[in-house]
Amino acid sequence: MSTISKKIKISGQGIHSGQKVNIVVLPTDKKGIFFKRVDMSGTDLIPALFDNVGETKMRNTTIGSLSGAYVQTIEHLMAALFIVGVDSAIVEIDGAETPIIDGSAAEFIKEFQKVAVSSGKLKRIIVKREIVVNAKDVFKQLSLLERIKIWFFNKIAGRKIDGFVRLSPNSGNVLNINATLVYPEKIIGRQSFSYSFDGTVDSVEDFIRNIARARTFGKYSEWEYLKKRGMGRGANESNVIALNDTGDGTINELIWPDEFVRHKIIDVVGDLFTSGGMVCADVESYKGSHAMNNLVLRKLFSNPKNYDIIDAE
Repeated sequence: MSTISKKIKISGQGIHSGQKVNIVVLPTDKKGIFFKRVDMSGTDLIPALFDNVGETKMRNTTIGSLSGAYVQTIEHLMAALFIVGVDSAIVEIDGAETPIIDGSAAEFIKEFQKVAVSSGKLKRIIVKREIVVNAKDVFKQLSLLERIKIWFFNKIAGRKIDGFVRLSPNSGNVLNINATLVYPEKIIGRQSFSYSFDGTVDSVEDFIRNIARARTFGKYSEWEYLKKRGMGRGANESNVIALNDTGDGTINELIWPDEFVRHKIIDVVGDLFTSGGMVCADVESYKGSHAMNNLVLRKLFSNPKNYDIIDAE
């Protein structure tokens, strides 16, 4: 078990609500990452675990009860906790979503690096058999109305429902991720990026140097549509890569030409950490999504023969 030495406060704007939100990350001797809605009375701790994910359709990962206490967009914070090696913390939050900051994981990591982290290693979840889920698996779980909406949107956008996420066994000591995006927008097109995490300083520094600053992205023309429906009210050029209407450029400047797929690595790392540990596998994400990341964990843990668990030292 590994936690932080003292509390950390981080403030920012919620990307959907547009409202200021504050989080306080507290050390704990309770094993696991938990969120606590301090703006709601009488609520319990919300475990940040795959089987407590209640929503992924909003292009983010949401934990908790959608009819009660929940927290949206936890993936960037979860990725940062994973990279710095923290598997035990309580995150007090006074709103329904974590602050978007600059749309990446970099600021979260920077804050965690200011305090000492106990040296315990993460629990290892060793994948023993290949596990695959695809976009059609997710599509089948949606209501008829949701399926019609997605089909119509994809038809207009020129996108296909052909993505997948695959976990394959490896040595059992490393998380290897290969992510691929395929978008009709010329500025993105087809992009691939790979990252390996083995708990060493080198793998942590590699993430910080080459991945952590990659921001979330979306079409500028979609912002007004989302905002009219109570979403994306906090999105702006300082926290989202904004694609122009023609899809051949961006409103704001890119850090890397393939910043889009590098951000997907952050999403995969954060979502997989809802397993409660380090998933040791070769992960292939082809046009992946938060929904597929969650579903592949549910499928992995549905059968004890799929995995072994080695507790943290």
